Amino acid sequence: MALLGNPFVANVPKQMNNSELIQALRVDIVGEMEAIIGYEAHANATADERVKKVLFHIADEERRHVGELQQLLFILNPTDQQYFDQGMQAIQQQNNQNFQQPMQ
Repeated sequence: MALLGNPFVANVPKQMNNSELIQALRVDIVGEMEAIIGYEAHANATADERVKKVLFHIADEERRHVGELQQLLFILNPTDQQYFDQGMQAIQQQNNQNFQQPMQ
């Protein structure tokens, strides 16, 4: 999302409380995911291997940003990490059973 017209549009006019900061981090994670999708789409749409290499590298940097933001979110809201871990475990169990058992 380009914010070229107003250099102050993304400024937050006050200090955020914890729940506002948590929501802001979630929005930031979504922004990084959108950037990954965009960079990979552009890389896949070109035959120029130099451009592909750079765009895929940038997408990987965005993945690292997702990890950093996710960790901050978990620090501020440990409950999110519990749900995240539960979801990962559920899929790992399903994978171990070749996705033959119904989800609980």
